[in-house]
Amino acid sequence: MDDLRRAFDPEVFRSTGHVFVDQLADYLAAALRGTTPVLPAISPGEIVRVWGSEFPEQATGGLQSLLQRVIESSNHLHHPRYIGHQVTAPLPMAALCDLAAALLNNGMAVFDMGPAATAMERSVVGWMARQLGFGPAADGVLTSGGSVGNLTALLAARQAKAGFDVWSEGAHAGPPLAVLASDQTHYCVQRAVQIMGWGAGGVVVVPSDAGYRMRTNALGDAFRRAQHAGRSVIGVVASAGSTATGAFDPLESIADFCRDNDLWLHVDGAHGASLVLSERHRGLLRGIERADSVVWDAHKMLLMPALVTGVLFRDGARSYQAFAQEATYLFAGEEPQERWFDIGARTLECTKKMLSFKIYAALQVYGTRLFGDYLARTIDLAQRFAARLREAPDFEIAVEPQCNILCFRHVPPGVADLDALQLQVRQRLLETEGFYLVQTRLRGKQFLRTTLINPFTSDADLEALMHEIRRLAASA
Repeated sequence: MDDLRRAFDPEVFRSTGHVFVDQLADYLAAALRGTTPVLPAISPGEIVRVWGSEFPEQATGGLQSLLQRVIESSNHLHHPRYIGHQVTAPLPMAALCDLAAALLNNGMAVFDMGPAATAMERSVVGWMARQLGFGPAADGVLTSGGSVGNLTALLAARQAKAGFDVWSEGAHAGPPLAVLASDQTHYCVQRAVQIMGWGAGGVVVVPSDAGYRMRTNALGDAFRRAQHAGRSVIGVVASAGSTATGAFDPLESIADFCRDNDLWLHVDGAHGASLVLSERHRGLLRGIERADSVVWDAHKMLLMPALVTGVLFRDGARSYQAFAQEATYLFAGEEPQERWFDIGARTLECTKKMLSFKIYAALQVYGTRLFGDYLARTIDLAQRFAARLREAPDFEIAVEPQCNILCFRHVPPGVADLDALQLQVRQRLLETEGFYLVQTRLRGKQFLRTTLINPFTSDADLEALMHEIRRLAASA
């Protein structure tokens, strides 16, 4: 019992916490200066061997040394040369909010388990909905990531548009269902459709144009193909900031098609919905206010730690239709709308972290202008980088960037296999620990892919990237 009491001792927590935060602050300073590796050059097999699974029976202490090992073995998103996936360098204050949320551990499936978290979520969801242009009837929830968010929205779409009660009667009580989506749609949409039991044909692909945006003039053909295959189309999934290229589908035209054909419009704005906060760039989202549902990840372009995703519904009553079980041991017997404060009735999670705390705190402490300025800066940086690549005879870009995602290739003369060169260069960049970027394949060609999401990545960093790519390619 003495060991257990010591594990919960407030003074031990206080002294350990001071050391812990000092270590993290030192890490943050080094990462922001760029004096640490971006990503350690170690293989999955090697690192698993280093992190063994034998644990002592007695307490050993040693949290300080353990944290140092964790830091050294991690990907450093605060490094200005982290330009890889769409996961941001989070605000340090938001990390402190996560610390408090973890200690309070208010699971918030029901109001009693998270009173403050429920109130903050209500406010954050309302703020998000207003930014999208939704009216006072809008509502929604926060959930754990865009994959869960898209599934939640499509479950509500299914219940609203299937023409039969799929939730109660099962997927085979009516015709097989489908949604229309671009060939650039995130894989989680296909996964959600197959989770719902619609099979691989549940997503009917609409081709994209030269800018990787959905070709709206092909929607009618996709709709007819689905009907010919015996599918009942219930909606269209549009992308606002696609993962591969950051493309924004033409939402106004898609909304017109959905209106004319009585279809649900869902917008996967996981990456790009944040642009509503940028005066100069919100035009990319014109028409999003007509969507029936929108997914918006705060851990991408709102500088939040993962995971926190808004699932927003223009008609808030639809947010109660994704999940509809009775669970009297948890939820009271009234209609769910009457107990809006029991959020677990509307999410996949039962026990859910206090997702709202960090974003509520950031908005309250820093204000909204900080985010608009940050968004404009990252997009401007991407556009300048694209211009620099265009001017270089040994580089080419896949498409003009619409936001902060840019795909490009190094194309020096005399190289027979340019696809292989991109992969070799990326691997060698990782081995040098100086940059972290990723890759994608677009219409048969291999590209390097950057997401300029770190607030402190500079033009000089990107100039250095081009120099390093040239150097590594020359010695390949």
